[in-house]
This record gives sequence, C-alpha cells and structure tokens, in this order.
Amino acid sequence: MALIAFDNVTKWFPHSGGRALLRKHLLHWMTRKGSAKFHALRNVTFRVERGESLGVVGSNGAGKSTLLGLAAGLVEPDGGSVERTGRIATMLELGSGFHPDLTGDENLVLNASLLGLSRKQTRDAFDSIVEFAGIQVAIHARADMFLIDEVLAVGDAEFQKKCRGALAEFRRQGGSLLFVSHSPVAVAEVCTRAIWLDRGRLMLDGSAEEVLTAYQGKPAARVSATPGSRRDTTE
Repeated sequence: MALIAFDNVTKWFPHSGGRALLRKHLLHWMTRKGSAKFHALRNVTFRVERGESLGVVGSNGAGKSTLLGLAAGLVEPDGGSVERTGRIATMLELGSGFHPDLTGDENLVLNASLLGLSRKQTRDAFDSIVEFAGIQVAIHARADMFLIDEVLAVGDAEFQKKCRGALAEFRRQGGSLLFVSHSPVAVAEVCTRAIWLDRGRLMLDGSAEEVLTAYQGKPAARVSATPGSRRDTTE
C-alpha cells in the first residue's frame, strides 16, 4: 500500500487583489463571487510506495510547497483526494519545531515528544541528537516516511554530509522519502524517482535521471515516462 497517494488533486487559492474594505473581503468570502483563483496544483496524480524515495523538482511557483503541505495534511485539496498511511514526519525547514524562548535541551525534549519519542528513547538518543543537532531528532522518530524541503541546502558542508548519511541510512532501513529541492544534484543523490511540476501541472514522472534530464533541458536518448507514469504538457 502506498504511503502517499495523490489522485487527480487540485488546489487553488484566491488572489489577494490588493487592499480592499473589510466588508468587501467578507462579501467575497461569504459569496465566493468576484475573486480570481490561482491554481497551485491542477489534477496531479502520483504515489509513493514503501521504500521509495521520490524527488520533486520545478521552478518557483510550480506548486512544490503546496504539494508538500497537502502531503503533510496541513491543507486539504479542493479537488481529488490525498491518502496518507503509516507514520509520516516532516522536515519542512531546518528550525522546524524549535521555540526561541526555550533552551536547547528543552527544545530537544519538546521536539522529540512531538515526533512521538518516549522519555526513555529521548534519554537514550540524547547525546547523538545533540551531536547531530536537528535532523537526528527526526531520524530517531522511526517514521515510515519523511517529507523534506531543502534540508540539504542549509548549513555547512559537514552538516550537509551528516544529513546525506542519515538519509541514506534511513533508506537502507526501508524508509521512504518525499524530497523537494531546487538542487538537481541533491535530488539525483537522494532519490531514485522524481516528478517535475510546472505551474501546478505534473509534466513528467519517471526515474530521477530521466526527469532531471528533461527538467534541465538536456538532450537524451529517451525522455518518455516509465510505464505507469504520467506526462502532461497541456496549458
């Protein structure tokens, strides 16, 4: 069974339209009239099976962050369906889950608790978590899947190396990844499969190599999608 399954998913947001009187905003909200829609995703379908590592590539505004928000359950689709099974953890930013008014130790215990670790698990893993700062908290959560947004694009070279090692170990243990990045190199290193989004549409679903080749506009002997994948070039 797939851990994440998008079936013909559409998500739209209202255009702000600039400044307006409060009564006008209320009228639009209650009647849904007169407000233009921005479609962040249009009829997107894909699945992430257990043990798979799927990369998501696309330019700014392609719909990558919206896709992650839907996968995490932070927002609901306006059309289609999103199904989630198993234990899914998110690493949507490096400082996710940490409060500036708490000490480092307090933040560690709080974040570990939010990720489902018991007090004993937190105590046992405390030293390695402190040494690795941040991503190791999530790795110790023993999730079935991680939703990751640009984690490998932050920190120094040593931290990025630790991140790659931790994710590789997670994959060796059978974990799944949904990984969004602006870096084709990072996607190629972390993922075996990828999808390409453009203006909310799924353009190509296939191996990481062929999707990245098509996305970067490089010539290739074959850029057609693998069996069961989808390509959509309609406007």
